[in-house]
Amino acid sequence: MTTTEMSDKIAKGNGFIAALDQSGGSTPKALKGYGIEEGAWGSDEEMFGLIHDMRSRIITAPSFGSGKVIGAILFERTMDGTVDGKPTPQALIDQGVVPFIKIDKGLEDEADGVQLMKSMPELDALLTKAKGLGVFGTKERSVINLANAEGIAAVVAQQFDVARQVLAHGMVPIIEPEVNIKSPERAAADRILLTEILKNLDAVPEGQKVMLKLSLPVEAGLFQPLVDHPKVLRVVALSGGFSRHDACVELGRNPGMIASFSRALLSDLRAQQSDEEFDRTLGIAIDEIYSASVA
Repeated sequence: MTTTEMSDKIAKGNGFIAALDQSGGSTPKALKGYGIEEGAWGSDEEMFGLIHDMRSRIITAPSFGSGKVIGAILFERTMDGTVDGKPTPQALIDQGVVPFIKIDKGLEDEADGVQLMKSMPELDALLTKAKGLGVFGTKERSVINLANAEGIAAVVAQQFDVARQVLAHGMVPIIEPEVNIKSPERAAADRILLTEILKNLDAVPEGQKVMLKLSLPVEAGLFQPLVDHPKVLRVVALSGGFSRHDACVELGRNPGMIASFSRALLSDLRAQQSDEEFDRTLGIAIDEIYSASVA
């Protein structure tokens, strides 16, 4: 796929984006959910090898290449690895899946009800490497815990600063200011976030587009102005701790948004499953999330 073909697929394609980007501290939890307990590895290299094996198994499963997954977000080590002897981004592209990479390095401690991203001094080098491997876009995550206007404004401003850096490398950023679904002020935080995003979109240069990855809002359809915005390529939803069923129900209440689920996609997969059982289980999840995304 050319860059233009990838852009068209993400903008108009029927399907969803798989989030395969657990990293660092979240990797042991992801492996435990996959049926591999924490004593099964003796070093970080072995741990990351196990998570790469899991992701390779997902990517090569027949159901993953069925056409219902239009994009996949990778962890840097996954991007640097190989699947069936090919660089991982190329293995995805060969299946018609557009590759993205997670670029944030984790979160700062909470202040003003939010968690900003840690600094990324080596981002330009990472973007150059990713672009060279055929990666189409990036994803960077912040967290909003409370409806603090100053905090949310700071999160969105930082996200758009990073997005401009990504755009300068000819890549498409996925801006992810996640509203914690357990927040007691979730509905108010959603509304403040919408206002701040719209304000910052006005400053995106003409001819350039960003993507948005957002928590499913309390008020159905709240983010429709973002779905319809000329500077937004696509709005995708994170599952944010909802079960797959509940996340799909909530997604169905927000036309125009598609899924970019991680736990809700992978929760039933186990290392101990046979390849046939693994693919059947993954296929059930893919079908359910696809249906919610295109409904």
